[in-house]
Amino acid sequence: MDRRSALTFGTATAAVLGLANRRSQATAPARNSTRAGSYIERPDGTSLFFKDWGTGDPVVFVHSAGNSSEVWAYSMVHIVKQGFRCVAFDRRGHGRSSVPGGGYDYDTLADDLAGVIEAFDLRKATLVGHSMGCGEVVRYLTKHGSKRIARIALVAPTLPFLLRTPDNPDGIPKEYFERFRAEWARDYPKWLAANSAPFFTPETSKEMIQWGISLAYQTSLHAAIESNVAVTETDFREELKKIDLPTLIVHGNADKSCPLEMTGKPTAGLIPGSELKIYEGAPHGVLLTHVEKLNADLMTFLQTI
Repeated sequence: MDRRSALTFGTATAAVLGLANRRSQATAPARNSTRAGSYIERPDGTSLFFKDWGTGDPVVFVHSAGNSSEVWAYSMVHIVKQGFRCVAFDRRGHGRSSVPGGGYDYDTLADDLAGVIEAFDLRKATLVGHSMGCGEVVRYLTKHGSKRIARIALVAPTLPFLLRTPDNPDGIPKEYFERFRAEWARDYPKWLAANSAPFFTPETSKEMIQWGISLAYQTSLHAAIESNVAVTETDFREELKKIDLPTLIVHGNADKSCPLEMTGKPTAGLIPGSELKIYEGAPHGVLLTHVEKLNADLMTFLQTI
């Protein structure tokens, strides 16, 4: 697999992997609901599935494209036991959330994140994003402000800008992304199976790989394609300069999906005072392959003032 084929897997799927009446604002769900499924309804009628575990300072997890909040389970199980409240939700068109015909741009996705934060009235929250989710975290801050947020962690970000343009000559040509999105429209499961390897390590169990791919199957094809357009064509270079919160960036030096030199390092260079931790041998799916190390670093970061 060549470099660009590997890159597309992370930026494309980033994983191999009764509702209340509609209101003008997100509807606040019951705290610690005992229902089989719990949802927040957005103004356009989209229902977002959420998980809300524990008590204490809140940590909000935002997953990658082509995935669901389940991918954060290995971090949530650990962090909630350390006295934190963990909140995660499935992006529109992903997992158990509903599948609208639009809204996969970063402005709408950031509004969805804001809706979750406001529905629970979260304060002093830590936002933790993976892959595409990192862009949602950044857009949330630049659009909605940081008054509710204490710090952010960006894990294997797709930032700052992937598309080749005159002022970004090292990016990937648009035609390339359009070509593999056309492949998805013909046979998405086959494409996932053929491009899963870079997300994991050779030591990853076949069961974990199969589980990761099963999460990708829960994503609407339309949502996957539209999310990839947003991931590959959105320029965050100027927005990153405006981030003024403590920021942890985690990236593997074996990430073939979103190479460190194209994403993690320039992102760290643009966010003032950010800390970049480089994991030796870690792929794009670092939150599954290096979970103990990531959890330890997240806990240290969460305990900083």
